[in-house]
Amino acid sequence: MKKLSLADYRALAEFRYQIRKFLAFSERAVQTAGLERGQYQLMLTIKGMPEGMRPRIRDLANRLRVQHNSAVELINRLEAGGYVRRERAENDRREVLLALTGKGEKVLAELAFHHHQQLQESAPRLVLALRSVMKRKQEVLRLAAKDDHAKKTGS
Repeated sequence: MKKLSLADYRALAEFRYQIRKFLAFSERAVQTAGLERGQYQLMLTIKGMPEGMRPRIRDLANRLRVQHNSAVELINRLEAGGYVRRERAENDRREVLLALTGKGEKVLAELAFHHHQQLQESAPRLVLALRSVMKRKQEVLRLAAKDDHAKKTGS
């Protein structure tokens, strides 16, 4: 295993710091809207599903990286608050799909707008921090390739 340099640790720490700053902003914005972080993420996931993917509970749980029952709990709370609704699929009535209500659309639009603005503002620092991590990785790969070449050629 290759050892990390102090610069590697600093790059990783800076990247994590920038992520935590954005997440702290997100947490405050979501709480101000009266939601939990997971509820916002679930609504965003419903709205932003990849083309061709249907908003089924198992797909939402997978995209959120949570257990099925955790996704169901989030959905239940959002449904009780009037943010989402369950619908039966047209072609298979056994399939349950999720949709945002008008209230959910409105709250999500406002939160997503503020998140988008914040990312526009913080993106340069995030990108710089990520590039620093990647630069360290590229340097390690370059040095490893140079070492491999030296071993093969005997120089």
